[in-house]
Amino acid sequence: MTNNASDQGRYRGALIVITSIFFMWGLLTSLNDVLIPHLKSVFSLSYTQTMLIQFTFFGAYFIVSLPAGKLVAKLGYKNSISFGLLVAGVGALLFFPAAKAPSYPLFLTALFVLASGITILQVAANPYVSLLGPEKSSSSRLNLAQAFNSLGTTVGPALGGLLILSGAALSSADVQSAAGEVADRLSEAQMVQGPYLILAAILATLAVVIFFWRLPNFKDQAQDDMTDNLTYGEAMRHRHVVLGMLGIFAYVGAEVSIGSFLINYITQDHIGNMSEGSAANYVAYYWGGAMIGRFIGSALLQKVRAGLLLGLFAIIASLLLIITMITTGHVAMWSVVAIGLFNSIMFPTIFTLGIAKMGPLTSKASSLLIMSIVGGAILPVAMGFLADHMGIQHAFFLPLICYLYILFYGLKGSKVQNPVTTEHAATTR
Repeated sequence: MTNNASDQGRYRGALIVITSIFFMWGLLTSLNDVLIPHLKSVFSLSYTQTMLIQFTFFGAYFIVSLPAGKLVAKLGYKNSISFGLLVAGVGALLFFPAAKAPSYPLFLTALFVLASGITILQVAANPYVSLLGPEKSSSSRLNLAQAFNSLGTTVGPALGGLLILSGAALSSADVQSAAGEVADRLSEAQMVQGPYLILAAILATLAVVIFFWRLPNFKDQAQDDMTDNLTYGEAMRHRHVVLGMLGIFAYVGAEVSIGSFLINYITQDHIGNMSEGSAANYVAYYWGGAMIGRFIGSALLQKVRAGLLLGLFAIIASLLLIITMITTGHVAMWSVVAIGLFNSIMFPTIFTLGIAKMGPLTSKASSLLIMSIVGGAILPVAMGFLADHMGIQHAFFLPLICYLYILFYGLKGSKVQNPVTTEHAATTR
């Protein structure tokens, strides 16, 4: 009894510490929504070219997820989180030379390194939170942690709008006609240096704190989950895992696509008719809705079946997208911003449904689900192509398809047909 009480105390302390990590990677991810219009102006890019920011960032998830799983098996969950923070800090530091050049390829390189660190955090921290208490409350616990992730995504755009978009960017025509074209472009590019240097220092500090803090590491569980005797193919034999991978792909693709285009969408004359700096505040509202929804969702999931609540939120998000596609002005603007509220529970709920009852294959399934975040790389580029050819408003039909799939996964695709036990895993070897 004493050991249980002691474990609960340690787990509670660990959960509090880890929520700060969720906050940081949320902030870093949402800053991309500010970088997109900023670098679009600095380098005179098309929407498709600008979406290479998200392609590079979320492409790292696809490339790094499986190696990250092996890293977790070797270092344990806690130490992997510390290492991931350090890698992310190096990526943030690389923004300084990228802005000094200035060079779009260097910016993309910095983003890739930054995202690689965040990928390691995702692979380690999501199952780590699931282990910090009873399995039956894992969805609620992960939603609570993700609420702080959403707090970071809320602060990120507002902070980025203030520090990066506060100065009016020159239009392409202005840049071409200005005598000091190079100096103006350099000045705009270097506006990102200060914020990312501060972030690099914070990430490095967190890495050191986590490494030396006496938190549960669950190294044995990580090694058991990621043992070489169990393959990713075995995890993919489970229907709810494969459909969950598609669910993560669709959700992240939809969420990132909408967030990436919000500033450019809201600044249009027939929608919000405002400056980029002002529009950044509405991106904060979009992510802030996700934060509020996760706190509410964490409570609702104590009473409502996870798949059912996921399906309900997907229906509402789909209806809001349809409204923003067929209206203009403030109705179109607020309907798309409101989608953030119903995005809230989607990632953590799809994730926990995807790894449900996977036993020793949990971390294998976790890595596959994190790898599926590559949807955030592919779908925004596809939406950028559509926006270049048919306008942003009509391009929203792409995330609409994604939400309809999530509806299917919540109501039907997430049902576990063949739970994994230790004995079952042993017989498949």
